[in-house]
Parts: sequence; C-alpha cells; structure tokens
Amino acid sequence: MAVRHQLIRRAPEAVWAVLADPSRYSDWVVGTSNSKPLDGDWPEVGSRLLYTVRIGPWSGDGETVVRRCVPGAELELEAFAKGIGSARIALDVRPWGEETLIICDEHPLRGLGGRWHNTLSDAVIQLRHRDMLGRLARTVENGTGEDRPNADRTDEASARAV
Repeated sequence: MAVRHQLIRRAPEAVWAVLADPSRYSDWVVGTSNSKPLDGDWPEVGSRLLYTVRIGPWSGDGETVVRRCVPGAELELEAFAKGIGSARIALDVRPWGEETLIICDEHPLRGLGGRWHNTLSDAVIQLRHRDMLGRLARTVENGTGEDRPNADRTDEASARAV
C-alpha cells in the first residue's frame, strides 16, 4: 500500500491554505516545475490544474482534477500523465493537538500505471510521498504571517517523516 503520513508543525488551517492555493501546487508536488489553474475554483470538485513535470532533460504536461473535497479536511485528486495514465491521490488533513497530521494515500487508477500496479510501484510511490510530504511540511512551516500560529516554537528539524 502506498500510504504515508507526516506531522506538520502548524495548525490544519495553515496546511489547508497551501493545499487550496493552486499557485503553490508545484511548491510541494515532487517533479512539478510550475502549475496553473485550467478551470473551476480550486479546490472545488471538478476544478483542474495544468502542471509541468521535469525529470532530467524530459518534460511533459499533466493535469490534476479535484474529485472530492471536504474543505479544511480532505482533498482527493486524480492526476493524469500522458502515456502513463492517472493516479488517485487522497490527502487527509487531521488536527493533532496544535499541529497537523496529514495522511497521503495514492494508487494508480487508469492506464499503464493501473495495469502494472504492484509492490515495486508502491515502493517508488512511497519514496515520492516521503519527498512530497516533506516538501509540504517545509512549505507550510516556513510560511509567513497569520498562517503560522506556532511560529515562535523552535524546530529541531524542518519536517518529520513518520
């Protein structure tokens, strides 16, 4: 199973503010170099983002669609990559004291990725999640202004992968 969690040292509202900002998508999603809204009001159900993925000299465009949204708590996305298919990515945002526990569950859904889904692909997804959730934690924790209710706390590390 490709499920991973991360403790983020900020309130759930700060985490949700990053998830709900389409211009921040490439700040935390591994491999994306930019993103822009295509249509709809992100993260409303049916809204879409266009993003570019860069891996070495290769680049390609992809699209992410919001399939389910419970504002402040749950965001389920379907990410499409040409030639590979799509994946379901579920993000569960949970209060954890004054901090936030985020749980990411991703599985290939359609196309080659869905047909070839196995233990090895789950291991690769786990590595990607470790980086992605670490980036999300750093993005949220290094934010400025009102979205940093715990900013006066000293951090021993910028993110804790669990």
